[in-house]
Parts: sequence; structure tokens; C-alpha cells
Amino acid sequence: MFDNLPRGTIVIEDLEVGMTRHLQKQVTDRDIELFAEVSTDRNPVHLDDAYAQDTIFEGRIAHGMLTAGLVSAVIGEQLPGHGTVYLGQTLKFMAPVRPGDMVRAEVTVEAIDHAKRRVTLATRCLVGDTVVLKGEAVVLAPSRKFD
Repeated sequence: MFDNLPRGTIVIEDLEVGMTRHLQKQVTDRDIELFAEVSTDRNPVHLDDAYAQDTIFEGRIAHGMLTAGLVSAVIGEQLPGHGTVYLGQTLKFMAPVRPGDMVRAEVTVEAIDHAKRRVTLATRCLVGDTVVLKGEAVVLAPSRKFD
């Protein structure tokens, strides 16, 4: 994986609107197989070349939630990072991710509610210039005062 900053924590007191972090990961056949095993989602559009060839995708695609998991990695490891708790996430899947695609997951701070320790984050994933996933996350951020 290629990320733009070291892993760790940015406490809510140090967050600013507009801060952004990302990582990049190439989605492999093994990733798809492991996700199918862990999630028990064995939909053949993800695992069976012959089956997937006859779908609207004309080939195998990665699980959408595998792609969304890359957003979770940025949130949990970089922005805000360790100690962050997910409260909600919206997702819109815009295009398929295929085995071999390099996915860039990006997270940007949109709003901060210091009193409630809530942070709203814009989330998206891209393959090249194509947005394949977009959404918004609300998280409980770690605080220097409480953690």
C-alpha cells in the first residue's frame, strides 16, 4: 500500500477542515478471494470468470465493500487515525473495481463538531481518474483530553 502519511492519530484538537489523507492499493485476486472467505459473500460475479463474463460487467469485479474497506483503512490509520470510532457511512458505488486495479482511497475533513467530538469526512475511491465510490463518514474522533 502507498499512503501519504505515517499511521497514527490526529486528535480532534489538531484537525482542520480541508485536511486530507489517502492510500493506494492494487486489488488482487487473492484480496477478492480472502474477502469472499471472510464475508461469506461468494457471489460468482466476484469469483467465477465464466459467470462474470455474461454479466453487465463483462468480467469479474471486486466486492464493493472491499473497496469501501480502503476508506476505513484511511480513517482508522491516518485521519483521524488510531482510536477513531465509526458512527456512520454513506456509500455510492459509481463504477466497478476489477482485479489488478490500483485504487486510491481519499478522505477529507468536511466539518468538525468539537463539543460532540464528531467529524464529518468526505470519502471517495478512484481508479485512475474514475471515481468508483463516493460517500460521507461521520466518526467519533480521539481527543487529547479524554484518550
